[in-house]
Amino acid sequence: MIGVLNKMIMRDLVKTLSAVLSVLVVIIVSRKFIRVLDQVIEGQIASDTLLVILGLKMVIACVTFLPAATFMAVLMVLGRMYRDHEMAAISSAGGGVLTIYRAIFLVLFPLSLGAGYLSLNVAPWAESQIELRTHHDKESADIRGLVAGKFSEYSHGDIVFYVEKINEDKQLEHIFVQHRQNDSVAIINAHSGHLADLEDGQYIILNQGERVQGKAGALDYAIEKFDEYAIRIDTKVAPLVSVKQAVPFEELWDSSASVDTAEIQRRFAVPLGILLLGFIAVPLAELSPRGGVYGNMLIGFIIYFSYGNLLSVSQSWVLKHSIPAWLGLVSVHGLLMVVGCVLLAKFYGWKWLMLSLKKRGHRV
Repeated sequence: MIGVLNKMIMRDLVKTLSAVLSVLVVIIVSRKFIRVLDQVIEGQIASDTLLVILGLKMVIACVTFLPAATFMAVLMVLGRMYRDHEMAAISSAGGGVLTIYRAIFLVLFPLSLGAGYLSLNVAPWAESQIELRTHHDKESADIRGLVAGKFSEYSHGDIVFYVEKINEDKQLEHIFVQHRQNDSVAIINAHSGHLADLEDGQYIILNQGERVQGKAGALDYAIEKFDEYAIRIDTKVAPLVSVKQAVPFEELWDSSASVDTAEIQRRFAVPLGILLLGFIAVPLAELSPRGGVYGNMLIGFIIYFSYGNLLSVSQSWVLKHSIPAWLGLVSVHGLLMVVGCVLLAKFYGWKWLMLSLKKRGHRV
């Protein structure tokens, strides 16, 4: 059964974790939003895709920063409890550090399981969806970014397009087109037109206009009037290059390449980081009377950034075959476990720990 104390700590931890994670995700995604918005303005990404990409990036950011948010949330919740003397009340009632660990890990253990699933499966799926949508939009970028009153180039400069007005129904009015075909140039004026996706490609359909075609410097020109005229716009065909973050976990597991092993290590670091950083945060949150609620937050930042840098270094060593693949994952998290044990021993006090060991030695 979950007691009142456990429920109180769990509730505060979930609220603080949600707030911290939301702030981190908003900061990171807002920076990415500016980059994606620049691509939309340039016509490389469709405006309809913007919100989808941002939603997928929010999922990826949540998974990436969940260990950091968990670490900060535990430090903030326990730091507030020390400041408000709630820890002293818990100790006087017979509750020790195991009581705090029980309440913390009732949240962190299921959270790490969910984060593991997100890191191994959901985040790669989101990365692959972003790549597919971005690739599709870049292929069809020639027909995007059409602005009234502005000259636009399409099909690698073979088509120069100008439209005077675009109405609410996306119908184009008063159109000028310069269409280059080999050495011949066609000048087309049309009363109206629209963009259309047909079976064999994308076209500009022009209505009620005149077409003049010939070679520069020659005197023989063909002049014709038309009721309807279509110009095909060549799309950009580029290979889809998939990054390792978008590769499904099953493919990585079946591969023996070092780059795939390093990616597996990165994904497993998310659930392991949540558990071990939570383990460290409990003794680290102990404050001196003058420390304040954020007294040990600076040390927490140093530990987390050192942990993140060591993860990056271990992955690079795995890629270079400097260390075995299993050592890359075990070494960093093993070191994190050692740091947690040292902080826990400091929490109890070294003298008390030595006396406890001596008593157990005498009993044996």
